[in-house]
Amino acid sequence: MPDIREIPLEFQGKIIILTGAAGGIGAALAREFAQRGARLALCDLNAPALNDLAQELGALQMVCDVTVESRIQAIVKEVEVTLGPVDIFFSNAGFSAGEPGHAASAPDRIWQSAWEVHVMAHVYACRAVLPAMLARGQGYLVQMASAAGLLNQIGDAAYSTSKHAAVGFAEALAISHGHEGLKVSVVCPQYVATPMLGYDDPGAAAPLLDVLSPKTAAQRIADAMEEERFLILPHPQVADYIAFKAMEPEKWLAAMRKLRARLMAKLGKLDLAQMHKWM
Repeated sequence: MPDIREIPLEFQGKIIILTGAAGGIGAALAREFAQRGARLALCDLNAPALNDLAQELGALQMVCDVTVESRIQAIVKEVEVTLGPVDIFFSNAGFSAGEPGHAASAPDRIWQSAWEVHVMAHVYACRAVLPAMLARGQGYLVQMASAAGLLNQIGDAAYSTSKHAAVGFAEALAISHGHEGLKVSVVCPQYVATPMLGYDDPGAAAPLLDVLSPKTAAQRIADAMEEERFLILPHPQVADYIAFKAMEPEKWLAAMRKLRARLMAKLGKLDLAQMHKWM
């Protein structure tokens, strides 16, 4: 049997479910996938923005809370009936809430929401599509994590912890089912010019700050998907940071503590929309 990874992915005609599609990286991914010929089912909680994007791209649209498993199951069934078997499920929804004080100070509802959105949403997506993918001997699961899932996000322990869990789940899927024809990717971007980072202009980017525009991030993600990379790093310098952390963990922690102290001295608080400008 030939190695499935010898054949590069082609988006043309592929049926893709994309969550968190109405804005930010999600909307940019939807446009990129559509440009490459994919057939899209777009999901988001923001119904007006979702409708506008779906109308623009001629895509199927479904309002969806990714933390409700029954809704994910229903969406997959609707897509299978309307478009056909799901080739790719790109689980993309996410949020950051920060922390009011020490690293464990965020309220339980924030920790629970981070777990549900950043981890269980991926689990629910897999439960909905994995059996059919394994039965067909092919399928592709793509999970949005973050560079914080490989390193850390200063000032948001709930975000960092849940994104680490997302990376671990993607690894488990690849290990357990790669030999059965399943392809898995985990996407770990650093800073992208989205509303979560305080950018309202989807075309914005700040190259001197290593902030990518959503369009550039989406292009890099799609290119890496075509190569079927497991670990997708839209910011290639993250690979160097990972290597430093692995080789010199004590020095890495010391550097992160120094960076945190510098941010606090400069800003007085750890605000994600501001602190990336001083990293």
